[in-house]
Amino acid sequence: MFSIISYIFLLFSVGMLSFIFNSKHILSILLSMEIMVLGIFLLMFSFFYMNSIFELIMFYLILVVCESCLGLSILILLINFYGSDLINSLNILNN
Repeated sequence: MFSIISYIFLLFSVGMLSFIFNSKHILSILLSMEIMVLGIFLLMFSFFYMNSIFELIMFYLILVVCESCLGLSILILLINFYGSDLINSLNILNN
């Protein structure tokens, strides 16, 4: 029987493998990063729940929400500017 730490490690590993192998679209990269962030959050929650330290969990959640809002806004700007979210169509060095 797997423990909760094994499931969290599995969730983080799935996010990392998806990040490595599905890096064609920016949206899939952002979703993979959110899966990894969810794994880290569950790990932090399982450790800090025993010690009743909820301030660090809330601080982490605030940072994650700000990071995802920033990522989505950059994604929308890139789609408006380039017309797609493909990584291959973005050549930042030429601009």
